[in-house]
Amino acid sequence: MEIYLDKVKNDKKDTLYRLLEYSLFEESLNDGNEMNDDAIFEYKYFDKYFTDKDRDAFFIRENDTNKLLGFVLINTYMQKLNIGHSIAEFMIIPKYRRNKIGKKVAFKCFDLFKGNWEVSPSLGSNSAYLFWKNVIDEYTAGNNKFEDRIFLFNNEN
Repeated sequence: MEIYLDKVKNDKKDTLYRLLEYSLFEESLNDGNEMNDDAIFEYKYFDKYFTDKDRDAFFIRENDTNKLLGFVLINTYMQKLNIGHSIAEFMIIPKYRRNKIGKKVAFKCFDLFKGNWEVSPSLGSNSAYLFWKNVIDEYTAGNNKFEDRIFLFNNEN
């Protein structure tokens, strides 16, 4: 299956938030996310993905059908390194997981922005850790570090 990253436009903001809500719900099994009294998992930086030039939101779509397969949020908020990019949120709809879509998407994201990268797997999720470890090891040929729950690498060369 061939995929592409589709930059989320303002008129599709609600669609992205619904997907993000699902992702935050799913992660709550491990990381303790709590919903508010309106049954919403709040994400305080969400609107900044539509106003801040240092944040990018993409839908993940299938080439042939344009079918929505998930989303990815990328920003320049770094925890360990001075400058670079970070995957803030990443979700493939469960039906499409285990088809190498996540790996293809990660590689496309890394190729979009050269330089330093930080990727922090979902807290408490061994499957998220293993996914990112395998993807980043393959992408970097093992030339990466894992410190304080964050994968670090540089793809400038």
